[in-house]
Amino acid sequence: MAKNRGLSFYKRKKTISTAHVREVFTWLFGIMAAIFIAVVLNVFLGMSTSVVGVSMEPTLYNGQQIFINSFVYLISSPKAGDVIVFLPNGNENAHYYVKRVTAVPGDRVLISGGILYVNGEESPWVTEKLVDAGIAANEFTLENGEYFCIGDNPGNSEDSRSANVGPVKETDIIGKVWFRAPYQEEGMGFVK
Repeated sequence: MAKNRGLSFYKRKKTISTAHVREVFTWLFGIMAAIFIAVVLNVFLGMSTSVVGVSMEPTLYNGQQIFINSFVYLISSPKAGDVIVFLPNGNENAHYYVKRVTAVPGDRVLISGGILYVNGEESPWVTEKLVDAGIAANEFTLENGEYFCIGDNPGNSEDSRSANVGPVKETDIIGKVWFRAPYQEEGMGFVK
């Protein structure tokens, strides 16, 4: 006859697998190493700042934290489409300007009928009609080390069209925006 065991309050002792412990510590070490490397790279090769104004909306927003890669332009030059940070005319007392490169050295620039033309073709980087042509009302060619930069919200942007900013000199460029912190309900993301 089988014995009726009824309710049993016997608790089996749980054992912790050393493989599980090792995996948890491996993950923790990997995460801590990644954070450490990111901090070191940002301290030695880059920096962070906040966007001032609405000139880069909808890509970047006023007050949004951005991270700048100041190393990339030591080994290469800015390209059309890059979002860069610079000091206008090298003025150390000015806030950092954040704009998109629309033309590079040797390019011909003209704003006519509200459209930015680079080398005679419409620029893919400016989709809004430009009300103020500024210094680009007459075609000119960018010299060596000069970049024509416009905000993604050109109606509210002081940029290379303005005589007091003009073409941005390569020596005034701080670096390329490579990452933006989340803003309100937007997710994190790399800047295109």
